[in-house]
Amino acid sequence: MADPFDSSLDLLRRLNPKNITQNLNALCNLSPDLTEDLLSSVDQPLEVKRCKTSGRDYLVCDYNRDGDSYRSPWSNEYDPPLADASGPSAAIRRLEVAANDAFDIYRDLYYEGGLSSVYMWDLDDGFAGVVLLKKVSAGAAKSSGNWDSVHVFEVETAGRTAQYKLTSTVILNMVTDSGALGSFDLSGNLTRQTRQSLAVDDETGHVANLGRMIEDMESKMRNQLQEVYFGKTKDIVSDLRSLGTLSAVREEKKLQHEMVSDLGARN
Repeated sequence: MADPFDSSLDLLRRLNPKNITQNLNALCNLSPDLTEDLLSSVDQPLEVKRCKTSGRDYLVCDYNRDGDSYRSPWSNEYDPPLADASGPSAAIRRLEVAANDAFDIYRDLYYEGGLSSVYMWDLDDGFAGVVLLKKVSAGAAKSSGNWDSVHVFEVETAGRTAQYKLTSTVILNMVTDSGALGSFDLSGNLTRQTRQSLAVDDETGHVANLGRMIEDMESKMRNQLQEVYFGKTKDIVSDLRSLGTLSAVREEKKLQHEMVSDLGARN
């Protein structure tokens, strides 16, 4: 008999990625005992909440969730408040604050808007965390786009060297609807993983190392998305449909035939 958890993941991979949140909620309702495992294993579009203490927006996911409450990276407080809330140690919290400041600059430079949030937690032999980035674009009427990046990392430190494991997921959703071209929906996600061993002099060195790794990973994934999603889609649409009129296509073929005939006659 197939494992229910594996079957659930396989089903989610076969359904429309645009509806990942609705599909995930439906599976959780069907199998409540799998809820925690599914929420921690399946990346879904990031949601936004506002920190009541700082007044700043932040991104929420399973990594800053405790029950039904979410921890703000700006105030380190849970909303709704929790009496026995868990959080990072003082040292990791200082590193978390530095990382949030650094990736806020990164977000402004590369995304020219959007939101970013960084969360970290302690491990027995190091620490781990997640960098979240979200950009929503509202273009012309009936056109929109969403980009969500989830970068989960683990860090093991040994002397002046640290081992980094980075798992990155990009969730892309683009919708357009125009009278001239009709409706178009492009949705999907891409996950990649990398490991690196890098030198680190102090705690702030981790932020610089993670920044370079995430910058490089996002650049590679963006190029892959552009090649696979947009390049292949353009090729398919071009093969199926021509923007020119039938008479223009015939005239172009006629000119090509005449040029080939003239070249053949000269030879």
